[in-house]
Amino acid sequence: MHFLYDKINYIFDPLHHVWEHERMHRKISFALVIFFLASLVIIELNRQNLLPGQFSSFVPRNHFYAVQAAFTVVLVLEVISLIFTIPCSFSRSVGKQFEILSLILMRNAFKELTGFSEPVSFEGNSQAILNILSDGFGALLIFVLLGFYYMVQTHTQDDKMKPVDLYSFVAAKKAIALLLLLTFTFMGIQSALAAITGVEHTDFLHSFYTILILTDILVVLFSQCYQPSFYAVFRNSGYALSTLIIRLALAAPPFYNVLLGLAAALFAIFLTITSQKLFAGAHRNSSG
Repeated sequence: MHFLYDKINYIFDPLHHVWEHERMHRKISFALVIFFLASLVIIELNRQNLLPGQFSSFVPRNHFYAVQAAFTVVLVLEVISLIFTIPCSFSRSVGKQFEILSLILMRNAFKELTGFSEPVSFEGNSQAILNILSDGFGALLIFVLLGFYYMVQTHTQDDKMKPVDLYSFVAAKKAIALLLLLTFTFMGIQSALAAITGVEHTDFLHSFYTILILTDILVVLFSQCYQPSFYAVFRNSGYALSTLIIRLALAAPPFYNVLLGLAAALFAIFLTITSQKLFAGAHRNSSG
């Protein structure tokens, strides 16, 4: 098994290093700026009827679609970063999912602008403006709660594992992350082709979140092999439940999505405080 774990590390670690490198972040940020500007130019060309017929049919005429497209790319990048955090602690992976939820709410706020006429006006857009306020303030509140969530994190269960068990456990999570990365790439290409050809399709980011929930449960069950105590199983299961509530928030209509997102964040914070403060002694006993 150690040979297999070594091969997994051999594949995963270089990919992770390249993705998290500062030079890669700069290149991606520059490419995102170019993508946004190019989107604005293409949309403007379509507004002026300067695009060929085969392109003008699926290129929007509202400049705010460029904002939505840019935020979609940002979300894709964040989901990839989330996949690379899976081998880290369970709490860190959950925190990353709250980061993505706040960005999705922010994207939803900008997405409402695509229904506005240009120039922007209040008349006839009162419901969309309420949705923007709801999603915007919801994203802000989750961002604030995320700060509290990271603040109350003091240690991870992985720190208490034996080195041999920790090595195999992390390697197994890296294997899961690699499979997720392949799945996400396939779903992204499939969604992009559908968008280009004009085929109706759902948001693949929301569909991928369902896979993330199943992955979280898989990690919980797998971690039980190394951390069989009630404390560890309940804590990890609770974090998995918070990700399930996040998925429900993504599928919920405006206002309800914010309430569910806030409920998930508060649940994760309360779970963390309870497990680390009230059950600190039980944690030490189960780790010893």
